[in-house]
Amino acid sequence: MAKWVYGFGDGKAEGRASDRDLLGGKGANLAEMCSLGLPVPPGFTISTEVCAHYYANGQTYAPELQDQVDAALEEVGRIAGRRFGDPQRPLLVSVRSGSRASMPGMMDTVLNLGLNDETVEALAAESGDARFAYDSYRRFIQMYSDVVMGLDHDVFEEILSEEKARRGYDVDTEFSGDEWREIVGLYKARIQEELGEPFPQDPHAQLWGAIGAVFSSWMNARAVTYRRLHDIPESWGTAVNVQAMVFGNMGEDSATGVAFTRNPSTGEKRLYGEFLVNAQGEDVVAGIRTPQSLTEAARLEAGSDKPSLEKVLPEAFASFVEIADKLEAHYRDMQDLEFTIERGKLWMLQTRSGKRTTKAALRIAVDMADEGLITREEAVCRIEPSSLDQLLHPTIDPGAKRDVIGMGLPASPGAATGEIVFSSEEAEEMKAHGASVILVRVETSPEDIHGMHAAEGILTTRGGMTSHAAVVARGMGKPCVSGAGTLRVDYRAGTMTSMGRTFSKGDVVTIDGSTGQVLAGAVPMLQPALSGAFSTLMEWADAARRMKVRANAETPADARTARSFGAEGIGLCRTEHMFFDDDRILAMREMVLADTVEQRQAALAKLLPMQRADFIELFEIMSGMPVTIRLLDPPLHEFLPKTEEEIAEVAAAMGVDANRLRERTEELHEVNPMLGHRGCRLAISYPEIAEMQARAIFEAAAEAARRTGAPVVPEIMVPLVGMAAELIFVKARIDAVAKEVLSVDGTQIDYMVGTMIELPRAALHAGEIAGSAEFFSFGTNDLTQTTFGISRDDAPSFLETYRKKGIIEKDPFVSIDVDGVGTLIRLAVEKGRAARNGIKLGICGEHGGDPHSIHFCEEVGLDYVSCSPFRVPIARLAAAQAACKTV
Repeated sequence: MAKWVYGFGDGKAEGRASDRDLLGGKGANLAEMCSLGLPVPPGFTISTEVCAHYYANGQTYAPELQDQVDAALEEVGRIAGRRFGDPQRPLLVSVRSGSRASMPGMMDTVLNLGLNDETVEALAAESGDARFAYDSYRRFIQMYSDVVMGLDHDVFEEILSEEKARRGYDVDTEFSGDEWREIVGLYKARIQEELGEPFPQDPHAQLWGAIGAVFSSWMNARAVTYRRLHDIPESWGTAVNVQAMVFGNMGEDSATGVAFTRNPSTGEKRLYGEFLVNAQGEDVVAGIRTPQSLTEAARLEAGSDKPSLEKVLPEAFASFVEIADKLEAHYRDMQDLEFTIERGKLWMLQTRSGKRTTKAALRIAVDMADEGLITREEAVCRIEPSSLDQLLHPTIDPGAKRDVIGMGLPASPGAATGEIVFSSEEAEEMKAHGASVILVRVETSPEDIHGMHAAEGILTTRGGMTSHAAVVARGMGKPCVSGAGTLRVDYRAGTMTSMGRTFSKGDVVTIDGSTGQVLAGAVPMLQPALSGAFSTLMEWADAARRMKVRANAETPADARTARSFGAEGIGLCRTEHMFFDDDRILAMREMVLADTVEQRQAALAKLLPMQRADFIELFEIMSGMPVTIRLLDPPLHEFLPKTEEEIAEVAAAMGVDANRLRERTEELHEVNPMLGHRGCRLAISYPEIAEMQARAIFEAAAEAARRTGAPVVPEIMVPLVGMAAELIFVKARIDAVAKEVLSVDGTQIDYMVGTMIELPRAALHAGEIAGSAEFFSFGTNDLTQTTFGISRDDAPSFLETYRKKGIIEKDPFVSIDVDGVGTLIRLAVEKGRAARNGIKLGICGEHGGDPHSIHFCEEVGLDYVSCSPFRVPIARLAAAQAACKTV
């Protein structure tokens, strides 16, 4: 019989941390903590295999699951000294999700399950506190009705707000037991009124309703969105964790909290977190009450007058610090912990590797390596390469004037400016129209995931440093200010007020997620300096990687940026990008529209000094590093004059009739220009174009070598070659120009001629092409287009549909299609190396900056990857990780 349920408790567990695929992250870590002898409430995990079965079988369970759940419930009750549904000593449980990858707030949770009109009285009698018992019951009704029965929690918040106002109360803790009993009655009456059915009283029916809701929540909209944003496969599924309740809302000697063993924003090695006295866990993250600091040092820094956990419950605090240190050492990573203190006794409810900003991740990885907890190689592999983008977010210029309109908590670092929006739908809509927005909410919820993704930054008026907004924003690398209590948001009026000023939708504000400030208007920003832990870790990465990392760059600014980020040369200089400036496009159009070789050469003579100057500057900036220059590649139609005014301007410059010129533009029109007269085909039809570019390259190389004293080794790349004969023809012209220029100049320049492999035919006949090519650079943008037979520009209209329907896992223009395009690359690599020993192999398509694709490049043994300048650090780190994993 298949095993679906795995128990833990009383120092024993049927799983370990390594079982996260089966038990989910939460279940695996609960089992691990239990095995370590830590105080963990007993419980059991319904495995992820049940989730897979549930969706594969019309949302039904295996027949034997109920018996296994019943047996596990009995064992939990035995350990806890209680019984589920017992009217005298009832066992109450929590029901939580637990995917193998952390998805904070994305799926559903139910607490206090097992309470009904009978067991609540038993809980009141046993605890001697009717207020606690009925507070727990009303929480359960509200949560269960929302999660399982589909009645929005706002219905209950409305009732609660009315009752507070009627009694003149400010906070929930002012209600007495009898008053909570009345509110429970109001809740149940509203359920009957809204849903036409009573609130369920059978604990077993409650349990199965909650289990079904958790499995169903795996496919809710916010979970689906989160998985898409974080690249989590749908097939992983979720586990369900059922655990005996412990109560942080049993009075002033009870509490609940969330903590990180190190600061998740900065990486500083000290306890970081919040707690609430007389509360349940949802209160801390929901932002309904303002939480308190864990440590006295943190309280003093925050300027809070509310006592820290260190002062309120010193014995429990000391136990918690000891456990936190033990768990960090055991897992060898910063831990995110949830705990409850019930009448002075500490209980651990969760541990997991904590989400952190990239800045914090770098410091934590470097510090842990220095502390001897992990190796340098492990430190390098701890950082998600794509997350380095977070380091490129701007910060506010220290010298800028700040019009401060509010203060909150610095929940996620960085700064952002944008127009105010008050809903996630508005954020998405305005983002689609090109606007930068700041999402302003009283508090965010998991339903806001799409709006948070669309926004430049998030601002909330409630919630702490571990609220939903804070945790999700840090994971996204977006600035966030939470708990800005002086701000007042009126959704109905569409306004935000502060310090006597009113701001409406569309008004511009700036938030500083590093200080917690909210500023009126746009504020000057600075790009961050990449130093400290970043520099240290990148040094370790560079020592570990095998592949070189170059940049795609053709402007001096791009080249300088690339070098500042550690690029080791230019892997793709697109020469056509140099011709679109206003002072060049006219000469370029003259060349394109010329009727004769003489006219074309006259236009090219105007372009030659421009090209030469460009190349000199690039060679000087790269100072001896390799520079791969691609000859003119795009269809000529891209340079054609479009308007009557432009046609007249070119006609005047060429001294020809405008009507004749218009006819010439029509002659150059192609039905499918991307598969037309472009690349090496231009160099074969008009050799003078390739000869001008080659002359500019060689003259620039000679001049740059004289100026810098560093050898210049240009790599001239012939694009769109499909046949060896094409490359042989063009290379002969390049070699002839080199001989002429260098003989006149008297300089010796070592140069290479190669090609871009971007057509399936070129990959299939790479051996023949390698007879003339000294290097291959895989142009995976076009290779993907020509392999699939789809246009990169048009594909987004249907590729997302393909992904959602499971036909593809990833967009092949984002990550290399290993099975198709990858097969062609492997073949070309093998044939190229067999034909030419030592042939240089690289990649210069967009995939050169994609970590998944970089791993493939390491696997097939490419010599380098080339990517956009701002992705160079990502590529350096990904190349190091790829090298470590292939050893």
